[in-house]
Amino acid sequence: MRLPTHKTKIVCTIGPASRPEAVLEQLMLQGMNVARLNFAHGTKQGHREDIRHIRTVAAKLQRHCLIMADLPGPKLRIGQLLEEPLQLEKGDEAVFTIKDIADAPNKIPVDYKQLPESVTVGDIIFLNDGFIQLRVEKVAKEEVFCRTVIGGPLLSHKGLSIPGVKILAEAVSETDLAFVDFALQEGVEAFGVSFAEKAADLLKVKEFAQKKGHSAYVVAKIERAEALDNIDEILSVADAIMIARGDLGVQIPLQDVPAVQKKLIHKANLLGRPVITATQMLVSMTENIRPTRAEVSDVANAILDGTDAVMLSEETAIGRYPAETVEMIGKIAISTERGGKSAQTQADLPTHFRAAASAGNATVEDVATLNAVESADALNVRYILTRTQGRAAPCLISRFRPECWILSHGGDEKTNNLLSLSYGVHPVVLDDGNSGIADMTAGWLVTTGMVAKDEKLIWVEDEGVDDKRESLSIKIIKA
Repeated sequence: MRLPTHKTKIVCTIGPASRPEAVLEQLMLQGMNVARLNFAHGTKQGHREDIRHIRTVAAKLQRHCLIMADLPGPKLRIGQLLEEPLQLEKGDEAVFTIKDIADAPNKIPVDYKQLPESVTVGDIIFLNDGFIQLRVEKVAKEEVFCRTVIGGPLLSHKGLSIPGVKILAEAVSETDLAFVDFALQEGVEAFGVSFAEKAADLLKVKEFAQKKGHSAYVVAKIERAEALDNIDEILSVADAIMIARGDLGVQIPLQDVPAVQKKLIHKANLLGRPVITATQMLVSMTENIRPTRAEVSDVANAILDGTDAVMLSEETAIGRYPAETVEMIGKIAISTERGGKSAQTQADLPTHFRAAASAGNATVEDVATLNAVESADALNVRYILTRTQGRAAPCLISRFRPECWILSHGGDEKTNNLLSLSYGVHPVVLDDGNSGIADMTAGWLVTTGMVAKDEKLIWVEDEGVDDKRESLSIKIIKA
């Protein structure tokens, strides 16, 4: 068995540029761990075909690849423009209409029917991640008249945001639940919940799936100011979070995003929740074969902050160089992980949990997993082995970012795929029989040439189910 060259996980958005099986194979070979399907675009039949292609390629390569269905949520978008691109110059008048079709070149249809009642004179409306800005001058029954503050070319179906204005729409609509139902029928169990504001938004998806006889792995996309206010309750029910910096950078001051990113990653690390850092990681590679120096630093700093995964959007969905972009992410991850201990900027989790233990505030699982990692470092152990019925043990160990790999054994196909989001965790599938699991696993590592006979290993066994940490034991074994 060959382990990946880096521990940081890579999420790729699948689109026209990456849909063919030949390209999917290149993405997986270069390091894609998670395939993201953006349900805001495309058709159900198209997504069904993508799911089958991804599974076909994963089976061919014998790789674990999680499929994540990203729900549309209440993202506001403009409709089909009469002429595109619509070139907006500073000072130009532009009119938003809630009619489905524009009847004049300067009119912009909007899919948000409550727009006239949501805005007031003086509000700033952002288009295309804030690159175009318009100021509201007059509000009518079906139209909102604006003056262009910052112009640029505008294409159909781009996003619309109004900072500081409460959007009169639920984070999870009936349309979103219909997508959940469709995805569950296709065997997809991981969902990105767009514009989540509170724990109830995530529970709505989980409870819907439960009623359908399934479980849902829910990734809370943090892209609204309200989510930051409620982040602790969101983290208490989310299986993972995504820092969606595109819309977040419009909802809050752009200059605040880096500090917020570090805070969110730290909070997720403390709880052992996988975290994805997303949006414009290597966006220049959508058109160019090389990224900018700033983008390379952005990816590296996210890894140093403690992110489990980095996400590519248009780079792999519509970009000219999808495989090369994934390869570049991998190279950055290898270099950053190699020098990470000396350049670490994330909060010192071991110190945090030692202090919590001294004050009597740490859990048994916190102390045990920290001991496992520190023992591995002290003994120069190359692998921490876990036998787990759920994700608890691997995720709790992963948050400490050990130098060694975490090999997780005992999970079913669903659990193994879901571990594709956790830093440094690699699922292994063995026919373990009924006894001698630790010795059998160690013997298998010797047989595959991954360790030498009598080499020390750390063995962690979790007898809990899912995230119920009922029993966790640690011991040092020899191969």
